[in-house]
Amino acid sequence: MTVTKQDIADTLARIPLPDALATEGKNTLADRLEWVATCDAYTSLKFHLPGLEDKNSMQAIAAAARDAIAAKLQDAGTPLQSLTVEFVDKPGAVIHTARFSAGKQQQTPAPNTQRPAPGAQRPTPQSESSGLPGVKFAIAVGAGKGGVGKSTIAVNLAVGLARKGHAVGLMDGDIYGPSLPTMLALHSEEQQVHQGKLQPFFVHGIKAVTIGKLVDPEKPLIWRGPMAHGAFKQLAEQTEWGELDYLIIDLPPGTGDVPLTMAQTLRLTGAVVVCTPQRVAQDDAVRAARMFQQLGIDVLGVVENMSYFIGDDKKEYDIFGRGGAEQMAQRLGLPYLGAVPINMALRANSDTGDASANFDPDTAGGDALPRSLERLVANLESQVALASLGQGTKRPTLKIS
Repeated sequence: MTVTKQDIADTLARIPLPDALATEGKNTLADRLEWVATCDAYTSLKFHLPGLEDKNSMQAIAAAARDAIAAKLQDAGTPLQSLTVEFVDKPGAVIHTARFSAGKQQQTPAPNTQRPAPGAQRPTPQSESSGLPGVKFAIAVGAGKGGVGKSTIAVNLAVGLARKGHAVGLMDGDIYGPSLPTMLALHSEEQQVHQGKLQPFFVHGIKAVTIGKLVDPEKPLIWRGPMAHGAFKQLAEQTEWGELDYLIIDLPPGTGDVPLTMAQTLRLTGAVVVCTPQRVAQDDAVRAARMFQQLGIDVLGVVENMSYFIGDDKKEYDIFGRGGAEQMAQRLGLPYLGAVPINMALRANSDTGDASANFDPDTAGGDALPRSLERLVANLESQVALASLGQGTKRPTLKIS
């Protein structure tokens, strides 16, 4: 029998909180659960317990959660293999981590700062489908040309997945023109590094990292291939992502060095190609789709961005010729994930870094934009599920002929 996220939450609902922590009508551990991920007896939890600062108490609470979850899994015939419990503060920063594995009461919760002996082999993390420890699905968002709203789609996909209860990371891999500092309002934030790892920003329910917070915001990045290659690998491999259901990667436009680096570094679940309806954008989107296919990366689908414009009069205007990207997807035999309109609210929310506002009709200029984004997220979830069924842990390879 498979144990689901809801089963875990129901199990935690039977664990009462200490009286001092039972505030605001929240009386059980489930009431303070931020998110949960579970697969094949590997489970990760995140709690926010206001007022709790003693790490021994956190460890005791984590142990209680471990005992209850282990019993639930045992009843289902799948003994607990691994449990990671993170405690976070209000902004979402991790303040304590407890780890449990099969046959062990607990691992040391504090970070291990001791260097391994020369020649010693580092422990191998559990294999993940993405190739990054703790990351289940890695999805690239690309486009054949700039200006089609690729970053807008990447940001809203990430926020939309998080709103559905997934643990989501967003990596701004657009090395030459990072957009996340503006689209997530990160300009006043400072990039933190802990023990050699970039600490992602936590905004709108997602973890985000961008090269834009590591360089002068007004300085052009005139980098040759090896420098772009190194920057991408640093963002991917030297970020403390933690446990993620989805990692969304915003790629630079075109078919250059960064997608090749990505194919060598990660095992992608698939890629999303963003296109606007007009023919000139379709021509480049076809090249992007063919690039992913040549790299052995599944194309999860095509998104038609700026499909139509919604004016203040609530009328729809097909400025670029609605349906062109959908026809292109049909011609290439690719899934079509949906159309996203553009209106004044989307532009304003993007400029102010308030992506969550795009999912509320009151702040999204009506219900057309939220409805289209929710449909887009649902269709992506379905395509990821289908792709993961047919994939092992093979790494994409590039064949040059």
